[in-house]
Amino acid sequence: MNIAQRKLSPEGPQLSEIVAGTMTWGVWGSDYDAVTMADLIGHCVDLGITTFDHADIYGHYTTEEAFGTALKQHSSSVRSQIQLVTKCGIQLVTGNRPENRVAHYNSSKEHIIASAERSLRKLQTDYLDLLLIHRPDPLMDPTEIAAAFAELKAAGKVLHFGVSNFTTSQFDLLRSETELVTNQVECHPLHTAPLFDGTYDQCQAHSLRPMVWSPLGGNEYFKGEGTKVLRLRDKVREIGEKYGVDEDVILLAWCRKHPTNPVPVIGTTKKHRITRSLKALSIDLERQEWFEILEAGRGHEVA
Repeated sequence: MNIAQRKLSPEGPQLSEIVAGTMTWGVWGSDYDAVTMADLIGHCVDLGITTFDHADIYGHYTTEEAFGTALKQHSSSVRSQIQLVTKCGIQLVTGNRPENRVAHYNSSKEHIIASAERSLRKLQTDYLDLLLIHRPDPLMDPTEIAAAFAELKAAGKVLHFGVSNFTTSQFDLLRSETELVTNQVECHPLHTAPLFDGTYDQCQAHSLRPMVWSPLGGNEYFKGEGTKVLRLRDKVREIGEKYGVDEDVILLAWCRKHPTNPVPVIGTTKKHRITRSLKALSIDLERQEWFEILEAGRGHEVA
């Protein structure tokens, strides 16, 4: 099964319907070498998963470079087939950034441009398809961010811009100064805030598709304990048995059911799970099934 690409917004980039998240490809997870990482890139592309989601901080600022080295093992034509997304703005305290005395955010024009330039070098590419501000900065100046975006776009170094983890008011503030094509947020049955706090409503009003990180709930779902998690897993398994698929497929189908057409960013590094995720594209949960999962995750009825 090979999947098509769809636009994030009317003027936004075309992304694959499922995005490969790279956070655990490097030292924060599987710690793949260049050969293994190159093989995984090829596997994703063969399936039609052509969008790869990065952040400068992944692997304590090392994963972009590892991915760029792996990407170079493919023919140069592969770059035109894929979309590279990365994020900037979080400043970690790590040996790779000795100047950072305290964890903080930086959305200054100087930092955004320098971070984008660094990501381009590490990923060994001439342009980024999409650059996101990773977290809202309390010292954010939307005019300054817009100026950084404009300079990067004019130079052809970044094609589109968006944000991640922004509230609706923060999104509106920045959007008043510059075009944004998405807000990448956490959403799954154990974290349903975007469904009710206006985040998805805002995306829908502006014809923007949200990107969704941790659409399966991560460790909270697969390793969590307690009545709510167990109840949710029982319900997801029950519905999965009806469709003949695993839990992760049902969770992805649940994520994609919303009329904003969210784009899930999957974090697995396992080929079989990446392949299996495509089954979610052909499952349209019944409305009551969707609400049964919502109820199980929240622990109460909607009424």
